[in-house]
Amino acid sequence: MKSHPGNHSPDLFFFSERPIWVLLTSLICLTLVSCAMPQKKTLVPAPKPPISNTRVFDDFVAVIVQPRDTLASLARTYLHDPSKGWLITDFNEIATLQPGQVVLIPLRPYNRGGLSLRGYQTVPVLCYHKFSKVVSDKMTVREEDFQKQMQFLHDHGYHVISLGQLSDFLRFKDQIPKKAVVITIDDGWRSTYDIAYPILKQYHYPATLFVYTNLITGSSKTLSWDLVKLMDANGIDMQCHTKTHRSLHWKRESESFRQYFDAVQTELGESTAILKKKLHKDIHYLAYPYGDTTHLVIEVLKKKGFRGAFTVKRGTNPFFGNRYRLYRSMVYGSYTLENFEHNLKVFASFK
Repeated sequence: MKSHPGNHSPDLFFFSERPIWVLLTSLICLTLVSCAMPQKKTLVPAPKPPISNTRVFDDFVAVIVQPRDTLASLARTYLHDPSKGWLITDFNEIATLQPGQVVLIPLRPYNRGGLSLRGYQTVPVLCYHKFSKVVSDKMTVREEDFQKQMQFLHDHGYHVISLGQLSDFLRFKDQIPKKAVVITIDDGWRSTYDIAYPILKQYHYPATLFVYTNLITGSSKTLSWDLVKLMDANGIDMQCHTKTHRSLHWKRESESFRQYFDAVQTELGESTAILKKKLHKDIHYLAYPYGDTTHLVIEVLKKKGFRGAFTVKRGTNPFFGNRYRLYRSMVYGSYTLENFEHNLKVFASFK
């Protein structure tokens, strides 16, 4: 058979196209077989979740303690106040942090009044007057003894708080450390600056000095206003102890009731006005001269905006106590550390 140009022989078509059909058929078969056979899975490692040392809840944060963590750093991060490390130790009932330890950090006060099933928190307020390098008597504490007393507070886990913190506790506004103590000093003697002030700074302890303004004369034995201002700007809060230190309790024999009432107004009004002018701040607390007061005096204090006032009646203060008859324990120069410790009751049991 002759072939014509442009035409393909059937035989040639058969032989030329057959390899293509065979190849296609083979590929289809291989595909079907491969689909029917079990597939070998390639294992891809799952991504690891990010490591986190913190879990935040509504009322608290759970933290795994890292080697670099301190109470101050955790309090700064989660409570925005490095001084509140005590809140972490109190809540978790621990003394120190250990790496790997899980601690809970409360984000708000959880026990404002210090109440529990066993009893309630009380706050001791210590009262000093004078200090001396070598002499001690009822009203004067030696430098060495004061140093030991402040060291005792430090070594036994007490937290010295400010009068403002005590006020917030008494008004049920905020929580304070379980072993909270307040330090106060009366009058305005020079030894407060020369002896007590450096020791208080050494331990970073706040304190309150109740001054009677007529005593601030800048003599060799008394404070000057420059020193009062310096201490007030550096952790020693200045508050009122009247103008002349006369008793507000008793009416003098020669006084009429009107004269007595005017004298009370003068003692409180003029002293607070001087303090406010010198220190550029409001005055909210009073230490009664000789620890004496009356219902009349308390009402005057309330009218003048005082938030609290202190006696020298020995004892400690729960949040539900009378804020205008607060207890203070005088520290005498004859005290041993055992005597000192007896004034540091921070808990009252229901039993």
